[in-house]
Amino acid sequence: MANKVVMSGMRPTGKLHLGHYLGVLTNWKKLQEQYDCYFSIANWHALTTNYNNVSNLQDNVYEVLKDWLASGIDPNKSTIFLQSMLPEVAILHVYLSMMCPHNWVERDPTLKDMVKIIKSKEGQIEATYGLIGYPVLMCSDIMSLNADYVPVGKDQLPHIEIARDIVRRFNNLYGTDFTEPKGLLNDVKLLAGLDGNKMGKSFNNDIKLSDTPEETTKKIMTGITDRNRIRKDDKGDPNNCEVIYKYWEIFASGTPKLQEIQDACRGAEIGCMQCKRMLAELVNNELAPIRDKRAEYENNPDVLKDILKEGAKKAGERAKTVMEKVELAIKSF
Repeated sequence: MANKVVMSGMRPTGKLHLGHYLGVLTNWKKLQEQYDCYFSIANWHALTTNYNNVSNLQDNVYEVLKDWLASGIDPNKSTIFLQSMLPEVAILHVYLSMMCPHNWVERDPTLKDMVKIIKSKEGQIEATYGLIGYPVLMCSDIMSLNADYVPVGKDQLPHIEIARDIVRRFNNLYGTDFTEPKGLLNDVKLLAGLDGNKMGKSFNNDIKLSDTPEETTKKIMTGITDRNRIRKDDKGDPNNCEVIYKYWEIFASGTPKLQEIQDACRGAEIGCMQCKRMLAELVNNELAPIRDKRAEYENNPDVLKDILKEGAKKAGERAKTVMEKVELAIKSF
């Protein structure tokens, strides 16, 4: 019996950070052992908000790919491809856009949040056709591979619900039986940025997987701790530590070290700066094998190109079968 199919992707907007690793990539590593996984570097989706700044788009594609591979996404277990190398996705997007009610995408709360974030950074944003149609293109990504599951965080569930609605409407209109995709929620804790806000590449509060040990340590030393603890000999409270202790909870989870840090903080045996240095050592140890593996790909662009080429070939074979059924159903040929 064939494995169920999982489909997911990321927009190539820059090098990935710890939030991506803990919140997405560690989950993908587990999924590729259980399912037939297809992972797309979604360069068309990147254009929905960065259409006027494409100078780094190609480089970003390879930066994301290197981060995926270094984090354990295995091209021998998962199908890794570039979105624009699957023309079936674009063709299906056209067909789906013809029958998707306009108000379905307008009410998508995830899309509204995306617009708000960009407004806060840019001051204004053009609501382009591509941006408004983002959920439809996402549905096309999923349906073009007839995927069963899409791993998502809670904030992305509305996208999956819209995708389910679109696929269901298509099936009802044209008598097809394409799979209505389901969201696969992971239970990974979200990692806040070092300033306590959401971690983001554009917010200068992240730790990138490609950062050097020195860069990582320097960044961690800026992290927020317990604002009520003024002096080193003041007794602290890990529950009041806004950022740094939360990192400890993730990176030292299930180890005696976590309890040691709690006790040392409460007993004023260590100060916040020492606590940060100890955390930096822990994080750097976690990232060391990822950095080493990433370095192997730095000077091997042909290997990266071959991975995307082979992935697109495999994904294309599945997408071609889907499109044959779509075009037969809507009698376009």
